[in-house]
Formats: sequence, C-alpha cells, structure tokens
Amino acid sequence: MVTVERTITVDRPAEDVVAYLADFGNTTVWDPGTESCTRTDHGPVAEGARWLNVSRFRGRRTRLDYRLHRYEADRLVFVGENRSVTATDDISVRSRAGRTVVVYRAQLRFKGLARVAAPFLRPAFERLADGVAERLPSVLATI
Repeated sequence: MVTVERTITVDRPAEDVVAYLADFGNTTVWDPGTESCTRTDHGPVAEGARWLNVSRFRGRRTRLDYRLHRYEADRLVFVGENRSVTATDDISVRSRAGRTVVVYRAQLRFKGLARVAAPFLRPAFERLADGVAERLPSVLATI
C-alpha cells in the first residue's frame, strides 16, 4: 500500500472548496496525472456519483472507475478501482483563521502481483502529490 498526503491553505470559503472538489471531473484541472475524468451517471453530485478517470502514470495510461463514497460538509472520500488497484482519495476541509485548510490524502492498495511493486512506486506517487499541492491552490483561488 502507498499513502501520500499534502496540506494546503487557501483564501476561499470552505463550502466553495468542498463544492468544487466534490465534482471529481475537476481533477483534470488540478491533478497533473489526470488526462480525462468523465461522469458516468446522471443527476446531482452526491454520494454514489460515478466517474471514469483516465490518468497517465509512469508513461502508461490507467483507467479507474471512481465513485463518491462520502460527501460531508467537511470531507469527501472517492474510491476508484480497476483490476490492479483500489485508490482512495480522502479530502478533508476546515476553516481556520479566516482561511481554508485542505488535507488531501491518497491511498493506493495494489492487488495481485502489483503489490510487490508498491514500495518502488512510492517516489512517483510522492511526485504526483507534489504536483497536486502545487496546482490546487491557484485553481481554488479562481473558483
């Protein structure tokens, strides 16, 4: 298993940040690995909503089917799966001193033989998390 976590602080209301991040389709803007992220169901963004996320990782294209597992006023949890990995993106948001603190935590549980490679993949996932922490503040500043 690989877990990466980053904390950023932005000058936007927490409610706006949660509403923006709840639409996982927006990952194309703030996640440097995401090439496309398309909603695969209809209706309002709520628990159970689904997306097909296509990402590029270490030169290879990966598809994960994501669903919004938890949607709370201060926390979002997305779970994505394919045959080799289950990815959990856990985003918590809180107001502090007139600003909003966002904690982004990604956990990847590899399946089958892919589990053997997990320790070797950590540096690449750390770089992706750095990219999220670099992009997300400027993106959230514009919502």
